[in-house]
Amino acid sequence: MASQPKFEVKQLSVYFRHEAALQKVDLTIPSNTIYSLIGPAMGGRTTMLRSLNRMTELVPKTRVEGEILLDGKNIYAADVSVPALRRRVGMVFELPTPLPMTIFDNVAYGARLTGIKSTSTIHQIVEEALTMAVLWDEVKDRLHTPAGRLSGGQQQRLCIARVLALKPEVILLDQPCSGLDPISTAKIEDSLITLKEQFTIVIAPHNVQQAGRISDRVAFFLSGKVVEEGSVTHIFTSPNDQRTADYVTGRFG
Repeated sequence: MASQPKFEVKQLSVYFRHEAALQKVDLTIPSNTIYSLIGPAMGGRTTMLRSLNRMTELVPKTRVEGEILLDGKNIYAADVSVPALRRRVGMVFELPTPLPMTIFDNVAYGARLTGIKSTSTIHQIVEEALTMAVLWDEVKDRLHTPAGRLSGGQQQRLCIARVLALKPEVILLDQPCSGLDPISTAKIEDSLITLKEQFTIVIAPHNVQQAGRISDRVAFFLSGKVVEEGSVTHIFTSPNDQRTADYVTGRFG
């Protein structure tokens, strides 16, 4: 049985000042999948990713047309709380940004902000989040050391754990492995494949090969438009559009 849609994007256009970053995009993102947005620089995939939790609004003079439905509800409706939306749809950025505090406090930070005061509950949340991010075994004996001492790959998994601690429904990742070595990249990819059992994951991967390794479905963006969308097998082995074939085989981009 096919997964129910988590997001339905309908005729979405995003303008920064007078320039269109996205033009009439239609997408359906199923629940509990890894959905990759691929394409060359300035193609629109980062704007698409950030539109899913309304982070595009942080850019002055942004205008949005169309709809994004999350579980059937338009996230741009007047009665939608943006902070509540961003708790449901968490974001992990390209550069890891641990807070200037301990490993434990980085992960506990969000839970404390939501009003959780029980020490045992916070400890449980921290352990669960670090375990899901495949980091617990590496840091469990040094939770109260500064997060800045972690390696780059560990810091990125810590940032994933920080999002997971808020118990989101969706995780957005913008090139989370772009600066990491192959071993760290593999650990993050393994964790994402496990996490999709509980979460919907939308990622702008740092290269086409990563999309091929971890994705269930892929959308190819070019010049602010979706050229083609489909299963990872379809996109990588039998795409309908020659531009898609050229991009995934490295002929351009």
